[in-house]
Amino acid sequence: MTDLVLLSHGNFCKGIKEGAEMILGPQKNIHTIDLKEGESPEHFQTRFLNLTGSLEKFVVFTDILGGTPYNVAYKSLLSSENKFELYTGMNLPMIISYVNAQLVSSSPNLIGDAKNGIKFIAAKYEDSPDDEF
Repeated sequence: MTDLVLLSHGNFCKGIKEGAEMILGPQKNIHTIDLKEGESPEHFQTRFLNLTGSLEKFVVFTDILGGTPYNVAYKSLLSSENKFELYTGMNLPMIISYVNAQLVSSSPNLIGDAKNGIKFIAAKYEDSPDDEF
């Protein structure tokens, strides 16, 4: 299984991994690196390179485009011999889609599944109050 590396500001990546594990069970191939308050980009990059240097094949999800976790991964992607896929805007449906696709050896629709996981419920309720939950 290809490893999944989650990068985020604060504890977001640890929390989203815990959420995924509540649904999918323990995930030894999901790794997290959280950017700590006051941590320099250089130190975060060192932690990223230390982890990914030990992985044979991996995919990276980050929390937000243009943030330090994304920038560190993107910089590494541009300069690395060990190429990897980089996605940003991670959410729980995206992680579940990735893990499920790995289990059945198929290509996940990560961006589509991430988008499909976003719904504005109040508007849906107003439009069709008879919907069942």
